[in-house]
Amino acid sequence: MRKFIIIGSTLLLVFIALVYLSVSETKESFRTSEVLDIDDLDKIKFGDFDSVTVAANILYKASPLKKIMQGEQFREAWATPVTVPIAFLDTLKGGLKVIEEGGGKQTHSLELEDKRGIRYTLRSLSKDPVKLVPEMAKELGLENIVVDGVSAQHPYAALVVAKLSEAAEILHTNPKLMFIPKQKTLGKLNEKYGNRLYFLEFESEGKVNWTALKDIKEIMDNESLLKLKLEKGEAVSIDINAMIRARLFDLLIGDWDRHAKQWGWAVQEKDGKFTAIPVPTDRDNAFFNLGGVIPSLVANDISHPKVQTFEKEIGFLPGLVSEFDEYFLRSGSLEQFKQEAIKLKELMTDSKIESSFKIWTKEIDSIKGPEIREKIRARRENLVVTAEKFYGILQRRPKKDIVLKGTDELELTGMLAKCFDCTEEDYKFKALEE
Repeated sequence: MRKFIIIGSTLLLVFIALVYLSVSETKESFRTSEVLDIDDLDKIKFGDFDSVTVAANILYKASPLKKIMQGEQFREAWATPVTVPIAFLDTLKGGLKVIEEGGGKQTHSLELEDKRGIRYTLRSLSKDPVKLVPEMAKELGLENIVVDGVSAQHPYAALVVAKLSEAAEILHTNPKLMFIPKQKTLGKLNEKYGNRLYFLEFESEGKVNWTALKDIKEIMDNESLLKLKLEKGEAVSIDINAMIRARLFDLLIGDWDRHAKQWGWAVQEKDGKFTAIPVPTDRDNAFFNLGGVIPSLVANDISHPKVQTFEKEIGFLPGLVSEFDEYFLRSGSLEQFKQEAIKLKELMTDSKIESSFKIWTKEIDSIKGPEIREKIRARRENLVVTAEKFYGILQRRPKKDIVLKGTDELELTGMLAKCFDCTEEDYKFKALEE
């Protein structure tokens, strides 16, 4: 027994040593994009150029040991140079003004508005996950486990997802990649936001319609939609088929992070009726590629059930069915789930999948591009079965009051506290089905 204890203790010490060697390899916790072959960006007159060659982030370069311990991820994609247009806000889209700073826990962003009142978001590719680092990790000197986790995200996933969304007939925010140099329009924000790589995309809320849909009253967030529901009652509903297809599409591309703040609604008004059509946003975690010894131990079906690597088969479907789904999809029928799975499968042809990836450069596509497409095709073939399982998981969840992120101040009662479109009759019917 003593021999086993000594061997076990030795292995544990070796493992701890390897962990610290791996995380100590990267000292920085944040870095922005890297403009190539330019030592001093402040001396460059970017107005004299129309494009620049830049690497999204070289923070994630790693030794063979680090790749074993913390995963290969998409490190190469982050470090591979791409040539992108240079943009100045005073001329972009006819002139954009800064409304306010935005962003979540990792992304630096600016909300912008053009002269027509259309809202845009400027979202940084480089992430700053320092706010997500637990105090214990800081005390133990293991911050890099969280910081390095960003490398599991593909920096250019959003571009492909937008093209795939068009093929799937799902609304998207039309992200465009560009370099924003320091400039007069940014003013005091230059230090934080200047000389960085961004996606410019439509904002998921605003008074002016930017979609191709007609009769759009407004593009709303969840809180505004719920207020409209409280005011208009049964005259307000969601396009349940579009919502089901959007969520099945998320599963198709492995986008596991679909919380309530990552959805907007294009609200269509016809004959006194309001139909909310989903607008998915923030595609940072599509094609998520998490590997390595440490991430495999930290993120699992028990500790983090929704954090899943993009493989040919979905690893743990219950972890991907969220309270957002319970709230907005509870009223959907099994037949609707199957119909939308069949439709999505038909829309996502091999040729449309291939053409969607042409927006990547050959250099970026060569880094796991063919592998990602193969996984999409594999998931496509299982869509109907996945839809049936998704529906089953959803209906087995206990009915409860749900407070969506960003709607905390609303006081919802009755069925609206549990489900957006459900009625007492729906619940009785579901109970009989079960």
